Amino acid sequence: MDTGGNWSRHQGALRHVRICELSGQLAGAGATRILAAFGAQVIRIEDPVTKGLWDIVRQLGPMINNDTSHEGGSGFNNHNVEKLGVTIDLRKERGKELLRDLVRRSDAVTENFSSGVMGRLGFDYDDLKELKPDIVYVSNSGFGHSGPYTPFKSWGPIVQAVGGLTFASGLPDQQPAGWGYSYMDHTGGYMMAVALLAALFHRRRTGEGQWVDMACMEAAASLNGPGLLDATVNGRPLARPGMPNSNRSQYPLMAPHGIYPTVEPDRWVAIACRDEADWAELGPLLDAPVGDRFADLDTLDKVTAAWTGQRTRGEVVAALRPRGVPVAPVLLPSERCDSEQAAIDWGLFPTAVHTKHGRVRVDGLPVHMSRTDWQIEHGGPLLGEDNVRVFHEVLGIPVDEVERLHDAGVI
Repeated sequence: MDTGGNWSRHQGALRHVRICELSGQLAGAGATRILAAFGAQVIRIEDPVTKGLWDIVRQLGPMINNDTSHEGGSGFNNHNVEKLGVTIDLRKERGKELLRDLVRRSDAVTENFSSGVMGRLGFDYDDLKELKPDIVYVSNSGFGHSGPYTPFKSWGPIVQAVGGLTFASGLPDQQPAGWGYSYMDHTGGYMMAVALLAALFHRRRTGEGQWVDMACMEAAASLNGPGLLDATVNGRPLARPGMPNSNRSQYPLMAPHGIYPTVEPDRWVAIACRDEADWAELGPLLDAPVGDRFADLDTLDKVTAAWTGQRTRGEVVAALRPRGVPVAPVLLPSERCDSEQAAIDWGLFPTAVHTKHGRVRVDGLPVHMSRTDWQIEHGGPLLGEDNVRVFHEVLGIPVDEVERLHDAGVI
C-alpha cells in the first residue's frame, strides 16, 4: 500500500503531488497534463458505463491508426500523457466510497464540469473539506460558480465570444471572424495550471486548502489587453464596421505590420516594422514610394504585399532578417512539426508509448528546467488501465477485491 512520499514515475519537480482528476476535454485535461509532465501523479477518474465518453475527446478525430473506438482519439491521448486511468461508477454508493478514499489520499481534486454538477454528485468543495480539510479543489467552467452567467453551458468559442475576443478579430467591414477552434480551452487550461500550483504552494506554506473557482470567460477577457484598457480608461471602444485590419498593431502603432502573400501559392510571411530604425531598413526595399508610412495604412499594406508577392518566403526572410527587421515565414503545421530544426532540437514533439497503439508523437512543453525537467514517455491511459495499480497500491484494496468490484460494475 502506498503510504506517501514519491508517487511519480520520474524525479520531476512535482513528484510528491497527487491529483485526483475528474476534469477532461481540453481545458481541464490540459492543465493537469502540464503537472503530470513535471512529475505529479494524476489519477484520472472516468465512467465505466459510458466508456469514458462524457469526455468526447476520447472518440474525436483525427483517430490514431484509424481506431474509431474510445481508445482512438488522438486529442485524448495527447492531453492525458503521463496520467493514470481508473474507472468508477459514481451512481453506486460503493463507487462514491472509492472516490472519497482517493480524495483523502490526494493533494488536489480538479474538475471542469458545468456549475452544480459536482454538488449533485455529492462532491462539491464543502463535501471534500469534510473528507480532507486541507484539500485543494479546482473548478474550471465557462462562466464560474457565481454571477448571472453561471447557468450557461460553454465550449471554447462561446467564451471567446462573450469575452470580447471574437468581436476584435476580423477584417474591415466584415463580420467578426473569431479565433477559430477552441483557443480558450487551451488558454483556460494554462490559467488553471497556474492557479492549481499557486493553491498547492499556499497549502505547503500554511497548511490551508482552498477552492479555486475559475471561469474561462474571465481568462478570455484578460486577453483583450490594451483594447480593454483603452475602452475603460479613455472611453474608446472597438468599433464595427470599418474597424482597422486586426492584423495591424495599434498598441504600439507599427507599420507595416501584418501577414503578407508571397509568390508561392498559399504561402505567407509575417512582418513587424516597429520603429523608424526598422523603416529605414525596409522602406528603401519596397518597389513604390510611400511618404508618411502612417498616413495611409491601406496603401502601405498594398505596397508591402506587392513587394513580398514577387518573392518566396525564404527570400523575404533573407532580405529583412540581416537588416534587423522582425520577419518570419508563416509555417504550415507539417513544416513546424516535421522540418523546423529548432523545434526538433528543443524536443517540442516527443514520442509517447500508448498501450494499444505503441509509439505516438504528442506535444511537449515549451520550457525546460535544468534540474527537474518535464518528461513525457507514457501515452494517455486506456479506459480503466490502472484500476489494479491505483485501487491496490494507493487504497490498499486486495487484488481479488478489485476484481470483484470490476465484476460488479463498480469500476
